[in-house]
Amino acid sequence: MTIRHHLSDQLLMSYAAGELPEAFNLVVATHVSLCDDCRAQLASFEAVGGAMIETTALADMSDDSLAACMDRIDGLSQATARRPLRGAGVFPAPLADYVGGGPDKVRWRNVGMGVKQAVIRTGKDASARLLYIPGGQAVPDHGHRGLELTLVLQGAFRDDSDRFGPGDIEIADEAMQHTPVAEEGQVCICLAATDAPLKFNGLIPRLAQPFFGI
Repeated sequence: MTIRHHLSDQLLMSYAAGELPEAFNLVVATHVSLCDDCRAQLASFEAVGGAMIETTALADMSDDSLAACMDRIDGLSQATARRPLRGAGVFPAPLADYVGGGPDKVRWRNVGMGVKQAVIRTGKDASARLLYIPGGQAVPDHGHRGLELTLVLQGAFRDDSDRFGPGDIEIADEAMQHTPVAEEGQVCICLAATDAPLKFNGLIPRLAQPFFGI
C-alpha cells in the first residue's frame, strides 16, 4: 500500500495530547495503524510530550488516588482488558474493534444513488460514519462548516484536489468545495468524521440532510 496523503502535524499533536473528539480519534488511529510515516511522527510527538511531563511540577493528589485508580482498573472485564485488536477485511484493527468486525457487520443505510452510510456511535463533539460508494458514483457537491477527515479503506475517489486511494486521508475545511467521485471498478469504502454539518449545494441533498445526520 502506497500512501500519498497523510495527517497534518497539528492533528497528530492534538491526538497525542488527547485533545481531539472521539470521532476524529477513531480516524487518526485507523490511519496511523496503516501508515508507517504517520506512526513514526506520532511516536516523536508522544516522546516530546513525555519529556515535558517529566519536567512539570507535581500536582497535589488525595491520599486515596492510587486506590481509586486500581479499583477502576479492576472494574474492567478481563475480556475487555485482554482482547487483542485485530483487523477484519478492509477494516484495520481500531475500526474493526469499534464496529465489531468487517464491512459485513455494518448496518448500512441507503442514502440514494447506490451510496450507503453507517453512523458510528461516538462522542457529541463530532460524528463518524462509514461510506459505501459504488464505482463511478459521485457524492453530492458540498462544502464544509468545520473540519472533515476522510480515510479511504477500499477503492479510491477523486475530486478537484487530487486522487485518494487506500490509506490516504483527505483533510477538508471551510475553504474546500468539492464533489468526490468514486473510481470505476471497485466499491469505495471510506471512514469519515466531521465536527459540523456539511453544506450541500443541491436542493434534494439539503432536504435529506436532517434524516441522514450529515
